[in-house]
Amino acid sequence: MKGKAAAPQGKERTRKVPASLHQRILGDIQGNILSGRWGPGQRIPVEHELMRQYRCSRMTVNKVLTQMAQAGMIERRRKVGSFVRRPQSQSAVLSIPDIKAEVDALNLPYRFEILKRSKRAASRELRALLGTDESVPLLELVCRHFAGDQPFCLEYRLVNLQAVPAAATADFDETSPGAWLLRQVPWNVADNRIRATGANADEAARLQVKSGSPCLVVERTTRAAQSPITFVRLTYPGNLHELIATFTPLGASAPQPA
Repeated sequence: MKGKAAAPQGKERTRKVPASLHQRILGDIQGNILSGRWGPGQRIPVEHELMRQYRCSRMTVNKVLTQMAQAGMIERRRKVGSFVRRPQSQSAVLSIPDIKAEVDALNLPYRFEILKRSKRAASRELRALLGTDESVPLLELVCRHFAGDQPFCLEYRLVNLQAVPAAATADFDETSPGAWLLRQVPWNVADNRIRATGANADEAARLQVKSGSPCLVVERTTRAAQSPITFVRLTYPGNLHELIATFTPLGASAPQPA
C-alpha cells in the first residue's frame, strides 16, 4: 500500500515541474528588465535561445513571452523577435499627481534624489514664477525621480517659506518635496502650464537623453487663498509620458455616479 501511495505523489511532483520552470523563466526575464540590465527597446533572447538555455519546450517559452506581452512588459514582433517595451506614464491634466504613484502604476521600483537644495531671496524672475510681487524667502530644490534605473522626471521647485516655514527644516529623506507638500499644506488653486521643449545640455545629462530630445514640461503654481505655496516645473522625456483629461461641453452637467 505504501508503494501505491508513493506513485501518485511522484506523478504530482512531475506535473508541477513545468509550472515552476515557467515561473523561473518569467522571474529571470522580469528581473533583467526591472533591474535595467535589459533597457527599453532592447531585444531579448529569441525563443530557440531560451529553449536551449532552460532546456525546455518551445511551448513553455512561448507561454512566458505571451504572458509578458499581455502584461505590457515586452513587445512581440512577428519574424523579428521580442523587445523590452518602453513604459509610458499617464497623469490627469487637472490634478496634482504623485510621481511615486505614477511609477508604481508602471510596476517599476521608485526612488528619488535631491540634486540641489538652497534658501534664497526671491528675485524678480522667481517672483514671476510664483506669481507674487512680494520678496518672500524661498527654498529652491532640484529633484530627480527614477522608474527602475532610468530617470523618469526632473523636478525644479520653489517653496514659499513665508507660507510653508516647516519646509526649511524638512529632511525629504523618505518623502519627496512634492508628496510632502501635498500631505502638509492645504491648497485651493493650481495654475497649470503645459508645453513641449527640447532638453538642454543640463536636462539631457540628468535625464540621460540626448541634448535636444523632445520633453514634456508641466509647470504648476499652487496657492492657498491669495498666497502662493509652490512653483514646480516637471520635465519628462517626451516619449515616456502623456497627459489625459476628460471634458464636457460648456453648460453640460457631468455624469452622475451610479
